[in-house]
Amino acid sequence: MVELAGGRAELGARDVWRSPSPVGGVINLLQRPFVLDCGLNLPEVQVAYEIVGPSNAPVVAVLGGISATRFVTGGVDNSATRPRGWWRDLCGPGQALDSNKYRILSWDFLGGNGATTGPRSSDYAGKTFPDITTGDQARVLAELLPVLGISSLHALVGASYGGMIALAFGAQFPNLVKRLLVISAAHRSAPLAVAWRTIQRQIVNFGLSENRGGEALALARALGMATYRTPDEFAQRFSGARLDANDPDSFPIWDYLRARGEDYVKHMDPHAFLCLSRSIDLHEADPQKICVPTTVVAVRQDQLVPLALLEELADAHAGSCELQVIDSLYGHDAFLKEPTFFSRLLRCL
Repeated sequence: MVELAGGRAELGARDVWRSPSPVGGVINLLQRPFVLDCGLNLPEVQVAYEIVGPSNAPVVAVLGGISATRFVTGGVDNSATRPRGWWRDLCGPGQALDSNKYRILSWDFLGGNGATTGPRSSDYAGKTFPDITTGDQARVLAELLPVLGISSLHALVGASYGGMIALAFGAQFPNLVKRLLVISAAHRSAPLAVAWRTIQRQIVNFGLSENRGGEALALARALGMATYRTPDEFAQRFSGARLDANDPDSFPIWDYLRARGEDYVKHMDPHAFLCLSRSIDLHEADPQKICVPTTVVAVRQDQLVPLALLEELADAHAGSCELQVIDSLYGHDAFLKEPTFFSRLLRCL
């Protein structure tokens, strides 16, 4: 039985937490093996999800980057066991994406760091988790909707990796979503971005081989932060002078990047990072198969997703596609740092 209004979801599965609102938990999604794009099967898939909002409201699914969790909204639960939503300034009661008006759905990614089946699952301890594609993630959503009693989505909002999944979902399941909002994500990865991420994965793999996976992941995250933001932002924030004459690398920008890396290790598993980072580079969605009305947001200063690639996506899109281009000092992270623009965009859903 799946109960949508009472605070728990069961399908022969354990609950992660309980609350009158929102509804969420971990469910066994399938009673059959889940066939991955790589050709391998997962014997079962457990999906951790959360859905917030009135039971009769239109459903909007929201997905973020590889570090994002199923907890999107803010101000919906006073329980200390529920983490704060990663897009809480824009999603929740009275926010731009108002959970009094919509049901906001999200879930932990397959192969990721959350409670959905992935490298951290007990069945895969000490084993290599198979490659996961954005097409696999899209099929997880397609399987999840009927289990939750949802016939179709009013909209699918995806930023970064979540935007890639939105494009894959639109290509595979156009009858299950009315519109897409795709932020800083394209139909394929840019070669230079693949190069940066591959270097990150090599760092992490080397660290794991030396039983220093956490330290290696911190370095990889520091490198990643240098690609998420822009040269102009770093020029404004950091001088070139060293902080400590006795430390040859104590430059202010390294102090910042190191801190970001050390914080990341506290909530990200190295194996999950490897799986989802590689998933980004495996991503392909044919724009000519996407007929769902789509709004694509490009950030001109984004080092990871060049404007030219998003122009290519918009030109090849099979249906109605609006490309909105913004300028932001924050580059790829603009969706987390530009609330005024994205608030206006979400209110138009």
